Amino acid sequence: MPKSRNDILQGTLALLVLRTLAGEGRMHGYGITSHIQRVSRDLLRVEEGSLYPALRRMEQEGWITAEWGTTEKSRQARFYTLTAGGRRQLAQEQESWTRLTDGVRLVLRQS
Repeated sequence: MPKSRNDILQGTLALLVLRTLAGEGRMHGYGITSHIQRVSRDLLRVEEGSLYPALRRMEQEGWITAEWGTTEKSRQARFYTLTAGGRRQLAQEQESWTRLTDGVRLVLRQS
């Protein structure tokens, strides 16, 4: 059964979050969204309504772990860390993304 548009967007969000945690280490949700927005030069914005359900799914899958901690502003927040399974999933997600973008590029080049 083909993926719906929502599934594709969720998969892209997982890729972005996993990559962020792989490169930046332990982060809270707001830090993750800020990083994605900053690195994408404001082209990508992750809404809380999308982020937190995605983080819960990734935690259930064993790709990330979460623990309570204190932010730079002395607030309590859940901090997320990539697991070994998350690193493996990141590699799979990156490979899938590369195949997808290669396919799209080939179609767009078609005369």
